[in-house]
Amino acid sequence: MAEIVQFHHVLGRTVALDAIADRLRESGHLVHAPDLYDGQVFDTIEEGGRFAESIGVQTLMTRALAAVQGLPDEIVYLGYSMGTAPAQTLLQTRPGAIGGILMYACIDPASVGPWPEGVPVHIHAMKDDPYFAADAAAAKQLDAAHDAVSLFLYPGSGHLFMEAGHPDYDEEAAELAFRRIEALLASIDTRQDGESSGQ
Repeated sequence: MAEIVQFHHVLGRTVALDAIADRLRESGHLVHAPDLYDGQVFDTIEEGGRFAESIGVQTLMTRALAAVQGLPDEIVYLGYSMGTAPAQTLLQTRPGAIGGILMYACIDPASVGPWPEGVPVHIHAMKDDPYFAADAAAAKQLDAAHDAVSLFLYPGSGHLFMEAGHPDYDEEAAELAFRRIEALLASIDTRQDGESSGQ
């Protein structure tokens, strides 16, 4: 079992993201899903983006940091698009991270700080997603430079491809991504078990 903090994207904490969190819980993981929008949910990326801008990056980051106060250090940080910024920031700056899952986006790690060597991290995106285009170079660089980082690119151009009910949803890609995420979480469990038993 892994303990996960899931950060939502510009649409807010949608039903689709809650369903992903519930699926992870059904697999035995403990998932925290803070709502950085205080209940606001949007139908389009454009609407959500305007709302996020009205709040401001600093306020969103402050809310994300507050959401992990009191949680253990040994956390897997999971972020979707906009949510990869707090997820990756905490992965790089909060001691004790045991994993990271960056969905649809990846920020330049040099803008945050040192990379956590040895921490397993996944980056998932569609190959021709126009929103991911600006992040692709950083993602590929991380994948090439760190053995514990894996970049997975799927055929297609959808952005929110994991999320059932959204026009970008791609069932085949979503199920493959979920299997890979579950394998990552299982490997973290195995590694933790080995460390706790002195192996």
